[in-house]
Amino acid sequence: MTSAAIPKPSATAWALILLLGAIWGGSFFFARVAVVEVPPFTLVFLRLFLAAAALHIYLHGRFGLYATLRIHWRSFLVMGFINNALPHTLIFFGQTEIGAGLASILNATTPIWTVLIANRWTADEKLTPAKIAGCLAGLAGTAVLIGPGVTAAASAPLWALILPILAAISYGVAGTYGKRFRGLPAPVSATGQLTASSLMMLPVSLLADQPWALPAPSTHAVLAILALALLSTAFAYLLYFRILGMAGATNASLVTLVVPPSAILLGALFLGERLEATDLIGMLLIGFGLVLLDGRLLRKRSNSPSGAS
Repeated sequence: MTSAAIPKPSATAWALILLLGAIWGGSFFFARVAVVEVPPFTLVFLRLFLAAAALHIYLHGRFGLYATLRIHWRSFLVMGFINNALPHTLIFFGQTEIGAGLASILNATTPIWTVLIANRWTADEKLTPAKIAGCLAGLAGTAVLIGPGVTAAASAPLWALILPILAAISYGVAGTYGKRFRGLPAPVSATGQLTASSLMMLPVSLLADQPWALPAPSTHAVLAILALALLSTAFAYLLYFRILGMAGATNASLVTLVVPPSAILLGALFLGERLEATDLIGMLLIGFGLVLLDGRLLRKRSNSPSGAS
């Protein structure tokens, strides 16, 4: 008896995964800039509220948005909590003590949790040795990329290192839970969860941070917040739900492995940072991990005539 195969990502799906990885790679930078001046709870609220507002304006009620929100509001509340409110809060609190690079490497454990959770909760995304090996190879690549800076962050408190890992677990749960939105248009799914999560975070921000008493943020912080909300959230989640519907939860989670190298490439292109040999090795390891998780290379080898007895 065989289980259903994981859907193979198309060329379009891979392109979207790489694009989303680049966008989310920038999100750790934007968050690090903004969290210096804006408390985490309020930063999460601003990110989610501005993104939700942008998507409401973009949709303008199309695709049966408001009827869908009324019908599926409970599911959107759950998805908004596990895919937005909770993980963003955990990561932002962690980034008050650790840098963007280290936060991204810790968040790159998401595929491992997604594989384990999907194996338990789904019938079509079962655990295999190849998927485990792929996740480990990808994580080894991110470790090589961030390795030179890890020792400098060794003095960071343990709780700050644990929070992004807990966020990764939350994302893993969300990746599997989000399969129930496959029948909905991607913009509606993104708008629904962002609306729900921003409503959750509003009272938390008001009670915990009293934002009216905070000093006005600098221009750099404001621009970082706008980029975080509009580019790395509103637009990014449109891509995320499209990938989820096209390629499945495990494949969609691969985007987290692309985030660290994309951040390094962006730094090299726009900030004049040099790519070292370890950076290239790390990216090769991540590419190898993606191939293993995709499984097509192993299937070709197993189907090769030379493998027949």
